[in-house]
Amino acid sequence: MLKTLHLTFILLSLISFVGRVILSEVNPELLKLKVLKIAPHILNALLIGSGFVLVFQGDWLSGDFGWIIAKLLVLIAYIGLGLFVMKSQGTKKWVAFIAAMACIVYIGIVAVTKNPWFFI
Repeated sequence: MLKTLHLTFILLSLISFVGRVILSEVNPELLKLKVLKIAPHILNALLIGSGFVLVFQGDWLSGDFGWIIAKLLVLIAYIGLGLFVMKSQGTKKWVAFIAAMACIVYIGIVAVTKNPWFFI
């Protein structure tokens, strides 16, 4: 149940981010709406909170937990890139967006494989 909820928050957070990036290009005025300023923070807080609960509920800190640390570090990079994307224009914005999406892919693969070095 909790894992399904966590996966739902991941999907909603991703849709929210991509949607706001698209809006920033086609109709940036909409980004001033209060709901579009607050909802992403609520979604991301629920996502991170459910992730922490999963870690402790699953007792994943008792074994090899390097994959959890890797996910957390890349999540921080994703958040930073997301902020940069929303404040930038032009090529820099799109390079940061692609990097943010690469972070999401990495986090997803690490979540499935439990191996932060899957690419080696």
